[in-house]
Amino acid sequence: MACLGVHFALTHEEVEKLKSFDNDSDRLEYLQEEMEETYFERRPEYVAETDKSWDAMHRLLSDGELSYYDGPEPLRLAVIGGEPIYSQGDYIMSLKTPAQVKLVSLALGSISREDFHERYQRMDEKKYGFAKSEEDFEYTWNWFDNVVKLYEKAAANDRFVLFTADQ
Repeated sequence: MACLGVHFALTHEEVEKLKSFDNDSDRLEYLQEEMEETYFERRPEYVAETDKSWDAMHRLLSDGELSYYDGPEPLRLAVIGGEPIYSQGDYIMSLKTPAQVKLVSLALGSISREDFHERYQRMDEKKYGFAKSEEDFEYTWNWFDNVVKLYEKAAANDRFVLFTADQ
């Protein structure tokens, strides 16, 4: 699998629909067939792609683990933290409420490039599973900017943020 990450800034109605499905298969189908098409084609301002950088991004914003629950809030919520709404191992879907989005937006906005770099340097390379390098740092930092902007827009518009990644 590609392991590509995407953040979506969703309305209250869209979240209700997403959470209304009785099973993960229907929820995933709705995400892939309806939401992705709608957002990528008609609402790109409410999408932040992170490619594969989401892994490093989450680790350096949380406690170094890939976990929904570990690490300091609100930064651990920026990527995979939040309410897991998909339980199968082939996909990640985690949801942040508008109140959480506002807190995450403020926290992300205060992270400078230097702070991000220091956090990247402290990340455990063994847990990360990839060699850390300046090239990888730049790659992660460049995608991070998209996430910061999305959280700002979502916070200003009282939206939820859904993070997704295929496994």
